[in-house]
Amino acid sequence: VQLQASGGGLVQPGGSLTLSCAASGNIFRINVMGWYRQAPGKQREFLASITSTGTTNYANSVKGRFTISRDDAKNTVSLQMNSLKPEDTAVYYCSAQMSSWYWGQGTLVTVSS
Repeated sequence: VQLQASGGGLVQPGGSLTLSCAASGNIFRINVMGWYRQAPGKQREFLASITSTGTTNYANSVKGRFTISRDDAKNTVSLQMNSLKPEDTAVYYCSAQMSSWYWGQGTLVTVSS
């Protein structure tokens, strides 16, 4: 199973960006999909998750600004990020839980003017 994240880049403060992540390989059923990030010098932190039934969970730091969604027909998970702040700058990772947890390679988001 492989996860391929995309959509990172440079965005100005207050701007928006959408990250996408596609799972491929021997996929039976994906239970939980999620997004995490790791800023320079910091530990990886949880951002958002979505279950197979559509239940979502968000970290307080992004609640109201980020929206997670998934498309089970395409085995993808997306993260719509609005009102971005410089402190959102990090490498963003997608994850998927099947028989084990799988991780994408990360995509860099830089919020700067």
